[in-house]
Amino acid sequence: MHPASWKTTLLSTLGLSTLMVPLASLVAHAEGASHALQNILLNTHGSEGYGYPTDFTQGIMPVPIHSHNDYWRPVPFYTALSVGCASVEADVWLFNGTLYVGHEESALSADRTLQSLYINPILDTLRRENPTTPFVDGGGTRNGVFDTVSQQTLYLLIDVKTDGPTTWPSVVRALEPLRTLSYLTTYNASLPSPVTNGPITIIGTGNTPLSQIAPLKIRDYFFDAPLAELENEEYKNLTGVVAPMASTNFMEVFGWVRGAMNETQIKVLGEQVKVARERGIMARYWNTPWWPKGTRNSVWRTLWEAGVGLLSVDEVEEAVRMDWWE
Repeated sequence: MHPASWKTTLLSTLGLSTLMVPLASLVAHAEGASHALQNILLNTHGSEGYGYPTDFTQGIMPVPIHSHNDYWRPVPFYTALSVGCASVEADVWLFNGTLYVGHEESALSADRTLQSLYINPILDTLRRENPTTPFVDGGGTRNGVFDTVSQQTLYLLIDVKTDGPTTWPSVVRALEPLRTLSYLTTYNASLPSPVTNGPITIIGTGNTPLSQIAPLKIRDYFFDAPLAELENEEYKNLTGVVAPMASTNFMEVFGWVRGAMNETQIKVLGEQVKVARERGIMARYWNTPWWPKGTRNSVWRTLWEAGVGLLSVDEVEEAVRMDWWE
């Protein structure tokens, strides 16, 4: 979707882009209405007809924003969900059989695990979006986390920080609650269309070993390829069925940008995005400039215009508002 039309769609829904519509917002909408209408808008009569089973994420439109270092947010996962981020990221460290979440070892705590911060909240959201009702036939539904666009998958990037070959099997086991309920995007090499989209798409990054993903004929997780190395021998045959996403460190590729990216940098950007897109892979750049704001906004615009699949940001609220597109 072109950013202009994306912005139009987004702005039309921002009044409801929270997990729960605050009372102050409803009061504002009621201003100028008759007293009787204000009471109806505030639901003072307690009607149950204004709510519905899947309204947990009512009004939230998914946008192609990746919540970089999502675990740093005041409320991991839910903060990104509340503004419509289609992708979130958790850094995991394996200690004594448990996957802890944090940017570095000194930031880890017993309460912050992959299960507590991501698996359980995602399961809770999916249960809310897939209720058992008299109107659902057979085995139920497989709606995603967004009520407005229930077919939209949520990308969960799991950034392995400890040794990849020993940590990744623990990640695979941790996904079992989502797997049991058929909530994961899957790959089956024997099918004519091998990828079956699910509410959640798991992508291993960081130290995730490609050798534990690419050879498998049946799996429910994928690989984040190194964008800047896609033409190297090791990755030259990768396509989107193994790696739906390819990422790289912006600063390592382009250095520090002052003001705006120059022609040489934009050419490299275009070449890398083109290589990825030709193989059905989304491009993503992390560690983009955060200061000054004008430079940050210029880089965001340039990346979006170049065709990145996800805009990887730390300031999710500002990115979703799209002030940077002006």
